[in-house]
Amino acid sequence: MAELATIARPYAEALYKSSKADLDGASRWLDALAAVAGNQQLLQFAENPKVTDQQVFDVISDVAKSQLPPAASNFLRTVIENGRLAALPEIATQFRQLKNAQSGSSDAVVYSAFPMAASALGEVAGVLEKRFGRKLNLTVQEDASLIGGIRVVVGDEVLDTSVKARLEQMKVALTA
Repeated sequence: MAELATIARPYAEALYKSSKADLDGASRWLDALAAVAGNQQLLQFAENPKVTDQQVFDVISDVAKSQLPPAASNFLRTVIENGRLAALPEIATQFRQLKNAQSGSSDAVVYSAFPMAASALGEVAGVLEKRFGRKLNLTVQEDASLIGGIRVVVGDEVLDTSVKARLEQMKVALTA
């Protein structure tokens, strides 16, 4: 999907440059807007030729359930008017990558078979930051198919210490 990435890049870069004073705040509202814009029904609604840009803006503002700052409103209006609503999730991803590059950190997803307590997540974060050699912005997702343990994805790197992965390794060793 290189085309969507190409479309999103100028928007992400412009937003990054214009919001250097408050990157965290911009990241929060952009992630919220991207989550809303990822909905297929909303995209179908927005593509309807009978629906105006203002109606699309109003729906997204209502769904976001927060008072959007002026910069967010202006950015959203620009994206809608240019017919780039479908690119909003990719814009958020590229914005996050620019922000992470500036701070020297990376996004990481921790897949766990069970819910993780905050204290356990803190310990895991410390170990993972040493292992990957950089600051990590962790998000946790439950995946019962792991049976136990965790699976960590940082960019294109994967660290899999789950029971499922160990069982797969044993299966390969036994059938070889």
